[in-house]
Amino acid sequence: MLSIDDVQTIGVCGAGTMGAGIAQVAAMAGFRTLLYDVQPANLEKAEAQVKRQLQTAVEKGKLTQAAADKAFHLLYFTSDLMDCTAEVFIEAIVEKPEAKIALFNQLAELNHSDVVFASNTSSLSIRSIAQRIPNPSRVAGMHFFNPAHLMQLVEVVTGPQTAPWVADTLYDLAKALGKKPVRVQDAPGFIVNRVARHFYIESMEIAGQGVADLHTIDRLLESAGFRMGPFALMDLIGHDINLAVSQSLYDAFRQSPRFKPHALQVSKVAEGKLGRKTGEGFYKY
Repeated sequence: MLSIDDVQTIGVCGAGTMGAGIAQVAAMAGFRTLLYDVQPANLEKAEAQVKRQLQTAVEKGKLTQAAADKAFHLLYFTSDLMDCTAEVFIEAIVEKPEAKIALFNQLAELNHSDVVFASNTSSLSIRSIAQRIPNPSRVAGMHFFNPAHLMQLVEVVTGPQTAPWVADTLYDLAKALGKKPVRVQDAPGFIVNRVARHFYIESMEIAGQGVADLHTIDRLLESAGFRMGPFALMDLIGHDINLAVSQSLYDAFRQSPRFKPHALQVSKVAEGKLGRKTGEGFYKY
């Protein structure tokens, strides 16, 4: 059985905004960190993102230059799956169960049987992923929030097959990363994304009805204590990802109207206006 004291290397799979952020957090906490992606171009963007965010932290006095340099040197960027050996893997790839299952099965062939697999999924069933992985007791959820290097909350999700020591190790790991973990049982949307659907969907309904414009809605919710308003946050997350989560919950709750994806976001995805990563979403960048 693995404990937090055994964790030397963390493998993060998927070099999008979320994966890069998780990798940065792991490196800043002193762990040797592998960031894997099949697309070298994604790794180049991730490397630039991490450098930029570390430098911003230095400029704001939140990090010394020496600490930033140390964190960056703990990062290893690779598109070669054969490089991926670690004690804990956190996947942050496309929100499709088949892709996550295939990745974990590939990693299982390269690593020892006690390696922990954590999915950063925000809505998919941990049970459905774990049951198709060798030794499913080592599979759990570790759901970070965007932007991962700033947001403190991490949901540690226990599926019905998850061994207690796996959940304990991930909980302790989240604390070692400087995060505030909460234990959650496997359920559609877990806690935060189940509640957050209404943060997004009701905001789009208000905008769609012409009650207020996007910027006003964002400003009002930010003034109420949210770090980002719903439209700015959806642009940061990516509308393809955010819509997939809404669709997942809509299906999981048997097409309950309260989870129905909103036409405003459906149209953004259809137009390819996915947010910051494409230069335009609800706002232009």
